[in-house]
Amino acid sequence: MRMTYREALRTALTEALSADPRVFLMGEDVGRYGGAYAASKGLLEQFGPDRVRDTPLSESAFVGAGIGAALGGMRPIVEVMTVNFSLLALDQVVNSAATLRHMSGGQLSVPLVVRMATGGGRQVAAQHSHSLEGWYAHVPGIRVVAPATAHDARWMLPAALREPDPVFIFEHAMLYPEEGEVGEEPGPLPLFAAAIRRPGRDVTVIAHGGSVGKALAAAEQLATEGIEAEVLDLRSLRPLDDATILESVRRCHRAVVVDEGWRSGSLSAEIASRISEGAFFELDAPVARVCSAEVPIPYPKHLEDTALPQPDGICAAVRGVLQPAQAAGAKA
Repeated sequence: MRMTYREALRTALTEALSADPRVFLMGEDVGRYGGAYAASKGLLEQFGPDRVRDTPLSESAFVGAGIGAALGGMRPIVEVMTVNFSLLALDQVVNSAATLRHMSGGQLSVPLVVRMATGGGRQVAAQHSHSLEGWYAHVPGIRVVAPATAHDARWMLPAALREPDPVFIFEHAMLYPEEGEVGEEPGPLPLFAAAIRRPGRDVTVIAHGGSVGKALAAAEQLATEGIEAEVLDLRSLRPLDDATILESVRRCHRAVVVDEGWRSGSLSAEIASRISEGAFFELDAPVARVCSAEVPIPYPKHLEDTALPQPDGICAAVRGVLQPAQAAGAKA
């Protein structure tokens, strides 16, 4: 069945609220307004204000309330309007949600799901456009996923609700209107496994969330040049699926990591390091990275587009890692 990413999320939320009375949704504008991105439209009328709760504009307060509810046996789904605003709740996340299982010796668990929009491309300026999911992937004690397809948007939520520990779901804001096929079952991949979205032989292009579509567009362009790029969708950012990443790199012998976060201290740096540690002697070229420019994301469209990873930049990075092989072929 084809549906938009937004509709897939709404389907997952409806099912979760219908199936388990412990599940409730709360966040800014999730009720009467229907959600900042319309993912919860109609749920207030269907389930009522006890199950779909509008909150004050205080991320620390409502994320903390979600932690308390999870400790009390509920299954809260907390929606944060945008990742930039989630920084106001970092104390709750790092010092409470992520630590309580460890600090209690396993006596406590926090089965909390936090959903938030991430990423740029909508011309809403720097305070609403950054990709900070790599910051969360740095924190032990939580799990971090990034659905890139409508199918994953539909099926990652129920999987996350089954986890005993906090799961943070990062939804790229440009994906909400995108359509895709959604299966009636989640499929064979577990929540934390990476997926090969396009097979190839010459280079592995590793991406997540909103960058997966750009990586696929780049692969289409590269195919016209005789370059077969394998596109790997991380899906899970913590834990990373090292086995699938390294298997792909060992097969293709080159890697390009696409990350809408900033290059310095980024998730792309962690992935490049793991590839170097686990598949160094399989590499025919250094791992390349395509990241956002090291500036606050600009408002004007031409500057925003320039600051963010784009298919042309991915193609250029792929050609760069292939140059040694092409030069050797020319000499031969």
